[in-house]
Amino acid sequence: MSAWVLPDHIADVLPSEARHIEELRRGLLDTARSYGYELVMPPLLEHLESLLTGTGEALDLQTFKLVDQISGRMLGLRADTTQQVARIDAHLLNRRGVARLCYCGPVLHTWPDRPHATREPLQFGAEIFGHAGLEADLEALELALACLDVAGVQGVSVDMADVRIVRALLTGVSADAETLRLVYAALAAKDASELTALTRGFPATSRQGLLALLHLYGDASVLVDAEKALSQTPGISALLAELQWLAARVGQARVTFDLSDLRGYSYYSGARFAIYVRGASDALVRGGRYDEVGAVFGRNRPAAGFSLDLKQVVAAVPVRALKPAISAPWGEAEDVRAAITELRRCGETVVCMLPGHESEVDEFRCDRELVQVAGKWTVKAI
Repeated sequence: MSAWVLPDHIADVLPSEARHIEELRRGLLDTARSYGYELVMPPLLEHLESLLTGTGEALDLQTFKLVDQISGRMLGLRADTTQQVARIDAHLLNRRGVARLCYCGPVLHTWPDRPHATREPLQFGAEIFGHAGLEADLEALELALACLDVAGVQGVSVDMADVRIVRALLTGVSADAETLRLVYAALAAKDASELTALTRGFPATSRQGLLALLHLYGDASVLVDAEKALSQTPGISALLAELQWLAARVGQARVTFDLSDLRGYSYYSGARFAIYVRGASDALVRGGRYDEVGAVFGRNRPAAGFSLDLKQVVAAVPVRALKPAISAPWGEAEDVRAAITELRRCGETVVCMLPGHESEVDEFRCDRELVQVAGKWTVKAI
């Protein structure tokens, strides 16, 4: 095998796509800043226990591990940045009021998290700490939609659920951790026969409610049907009302519900959302409320947010046009150098043609050239 063949699901990013990703990164960070979010840059690797504390088995299996040659302790290459941002909020900033933080950087996965995915996503995310009300949930969702709008994503659909609905149905159920894990898996897979077998010994209200969840997906009528099907379980009405409140304020995006969608159930603590685009098999954005994220760092306070992979978003939108540029002759004369410098200072891209060579560029379209007319350097259309 060639020494320069990259590992599976790892790839170089070539000029035009790299420009698109970088322009998108800047656009999303500017969008987050316009909402008052402050940029943080957590390290790529940390002590393993800090990265994985409270995150569950799934993230553990996704994390590359290595030994620190200085301390001998185990380190991890981050597979997700949310835990690091919670640590920053809890231990470094330690603010009393609301803190809005955003980030953008690579994460590494031991396995691709979906078919054809990269193992090196470029993760962008935003977190709001310190407010328990639905206003924070809505702000996270609005910012996520604004980011997709900046990226040029069209035809989005927001899918909502709330992990507390299933937890309410399981209140009072006596079952071991493995059985509950299988129940969650059966719900996620909408496997009625498996769920029927697993819940055979559950109280009737819990069993019937869990089985009803398998059919509670679709448009806003789902909430009406859920109100009827789950009416015997205390607290469900309030949770459905919160979902309705959020959905009514999303704007023009299509909203659906899937009350048995439990992806990230060990992570989320309330309403969660996923944003899809037509033609894509997986969500472009996932987010919601995760109030327990900072508890392991000794500061359990409300939190809501979202994350996305810039590489996945770029693949879901049209390729951007090449950047217009100016072709200029290479020269040492002071006048031509001054003309080129001034053009660049004004924001133009100027590509100098080195002696004996044409510049080969995939990134720029030289639609103008710098020529000397009557002793003055002038830009003319090609």
